[in-house]
Parts: sequence; structure tokens; C-alpha cells
Amino acid sequence: MATVIQARVGREKQRYEDKLRLVAGVIPYRLKAGVEKNQSMSFLDGLEILMISTPKRDDLVFPKGGWENDETVEEAACREALEEAGVMGNIRENLGTWVFRSKSKQNCQEGACKGYMFTLEVTEQLDSYPEQSTHHRRWVNVSEAWELCRYEWMQEALGAFVRLQSAKPLSHFTEMGEPSLPLICQLKPSKAERLDTGAIDVLC
Repeated sequence: MATVIQARVGREKQRYEDKLRLVAGVIPYRLKAGVEKNQSMSFLDGLEILMISTPKRDDLVFPKGGWENDETVEEAACREALEEAGVMGNIRENLGTWVFRSKSKQNCQEGACKGYMFTLEVTEQLDSYPEQSTHHRRWVNVSEAWELCRYEWMQEALGAFVRLQSAKPLSHFTEMGEPSLPLICQLKPSKAERLDTGAIDVLC
């Protein structure tokens, strides 16, 4: 029997730091279809990046959401990738930390967030996921991702991603299902409840 992934609701466990809401997210990536690991191209040129739509807005963003007090920041990032984009894989690098504000609360303190972003090497994409009705997936190349990043913090995170990946050979890419060194984002049946962030209100 397949595990049903449900979404957490509410912010009872939400972490804060100096009145900033703490959030975690990922830039998910995979090897483009038809690209072989031994091809003579850079790792970056062989990649595509996953972005998702947002409720009530036309822009595309990277999966991201609240970091809760019963999980590590890496676990929060993995959870958000699963819930918002339906992908699992390997957390590879820490891209950095950014402070930004909600579009709807730009002039008040409660709209401020501090986001921790990571790279996620995708090894599995689910057909169904908790927030697929509000977050639709779109795989794009790196150039398209640059054009789609409307917000400065997203552009900076993508810039960090590009710098990290640009020097890698294609042979660096993990085969589907191959174990990762830092952290493997896996579906955990014992923790079926997941966060429902249908009303995401941050610039991400």
C-alpha cells in the first residue's frame, strides 16, 4: 500500500530568529534527458533546474517554506522539496542565507524571512505530491532560470549555484538511486504528515 503524503498545517512549530521567520529551500537539479555522463560538456551545461509556480502569482520560484522546530534545516529543505515539487534526492551544498520580505508585507516586520538555501540533486520525481494543485513544476535550463528569477535573493542563490557547479565534470553526477554523502532526502512513511503552505507569502 502506497504511503499517502499529507501536509502539515499551521505555524505552531515555526522557528523564528530576531523576529525573522526562518525558512529553508532548495534549487533542485538533474541531468538533461539524453545527456550522457561521458559527453564533453561542462556539468552546468548538462543540467536543468526545477522551478515551481506560486498561488495567485505568475512567477516561478524555487521550493521553499517554513523551518520547524522538530527538524534540522536540511530536513526542512528536503520536506519542502517533496511537498511543493514532489521531488526527492541528495542535498549536496549549502548555497547561503538570505533575508527578504513578503511581497504583501514589505513595510512591516512580520513579513521578514531568513532563508537557508541548498542544492538538491534530484533522483526521484513523484507523480503526485501534496501541493500539486497550487505548485506546478517546470524544468528549465540555467539560462531560463536566470530570466525567471524575479527577486534579487533568488538571483544571488542561483549565482551561488552556478559558481559551485561550473567546474564539475558530468561524471560527478550521481546515478539514479545512488547514495549521497551529505544527506539523502527520502520519503519517510512514519512521518506522513507534511506542511501545507498553499498560502506562501514570501518572495521566493
